Amino acid sequence: MNQPRDDRAAEWDLAVIGLGYVGMPIVREVSRSGMRVVGVDVDERLVDRLNSGISHVDDISDGEVAGLVAQGFRATTDQEMPAGAGTVLICVPTPLDRDRRPDLSAVVGAAEMIAGRLRPGTLVVLESTTWPGTTEEVVQPLLEKSGLTAGTDFHLAYSPERIDPGNPVFGLRNTPKIVGGLTSACLDRAVSFYGKFVEQIVPVRGTREAEMAKLLENTYRQVNIGLVNEIAMFCDELGIDVWETITAAATKPFGYEAFRPGPGVGGHCIPIDPSYLSHRVRRLGYQFQFAELAQQINDRMPGYVADRAARLLHRHGRCVSEAGVALLGVAYKPDIADDRESPARPLARRLHASGARIRYVDPLVDEWSVDGVEVTRCADLDAALEGTDLAILLQPHRAFDLDLITAKARLVLDTRGVLPISDNVERL
Repeated sequence: MNQPRDDRAAEWDLAVIGLGYVGMPIVREVSRSGMRVVGVDVDERLVDRLNSGISHVDDISDGEVAGLVAQGFRATTDQEMPAGAGTVLICVPTPLDRDRRPDLSAVVGAAEMIAGRLRPGTLVVLESTTWPGTTEEVVQPLLEKSGLTAGTDFHLAYSPERIDPGNPVFGLRNTPKIVGGLTSACLDRAVSFYGKFVEQIVPVRGTREAEMAKLLENTYRQVNIGLVNEIAMFCDELGIDVWETITAAATKPFGYEAFRPGPGVGGHCIPIDPSYLSHRVRRLGYQFQFAELAQQINDRMPGYVADRAARLLHRHGRCVSEAGVALLGVAYKPDIADDRESPARPLARRLHASGARIRYVDPLVDEWSVDGVEVTRCADLDAALEGTDLAILLQPHRAFDLDLITAKARLVLDTRGVLPISDNVERL
């Protein structure tokens, strides 16, 4: 169970609110720099696991968590813990509700919790992705219910997370950190804090510029992915190899960045962040056409992949109804266990509605369900391929033997362009 409150709470250098894929990398880097860190989360089971040295984040091992605990890190559900910490970071989720509107309930809850324990001189930084203006319009008024004034009695800043799970090259320390402060003094304080464990700091004019920068980054990706996904559909109709086309275009050394098609977009950023920007733009009375059109195209991709799968089966004398289909990789990106917003789920839903018998192979995802119904998992790739009419490669995990997939599968639809085209392999 949760440990009792530590009487030394005021000695914490940093309190991290939210111990997910953003909070834990910060805990690790800050602890490495020698600061005392406490983490607060509402999930008691998660807290207990962390205090026992068990990680839930792909890029952080159990051994690393155990080492953090041994160095003094403490996870807790005790909302009194941030009291007296020199710096408090808000790293909570900012999802969309059922109507695809921003859900800031976790941010509001964190700000209210901090306000009840806020002390003069504290630095509070929001890292959660949100619409431009949130720091000033939502977080600041809540914190000032403490009776303290932002920019005068305490420091307030925004610094967007740039965590890329599974990235072997860029982590928190060597990824430039954007920081925007409510005032110049707030900015200086935030830059000084992050400079202790991040190699390059990118100060900007204010919190809104920092908030907008994060949304621009992911909207840029969503729009370009939407563009190349639509081109992929046109190329199929025109009998053009989209993968060779992209490779050829990528030889241009200026003015072009290669994006590649896929079964849709997933994860915690690209499917969600542009909707935060659209929400803010609609408050101005406009429609954010680029982002919303790209989202529509990307949302169509799982259905398009299902249609391509049915066509492939039909050409080889099979009907999608009652066909055995194996989904290879149901996480939202390669080599991680996170299946949030994965395009595999709407694809499975579409195939199931067509009568296909679905199972999945993913060495990183132990359990997987669609609309509350558990999907059969095959632990052995070889056996799964032998008993399947069609394999759909969604994520090319390093653990997958791509040669085995090509050799053993009756039919393969490769949505990532990593397999050579052959009699039994078709690429998106």
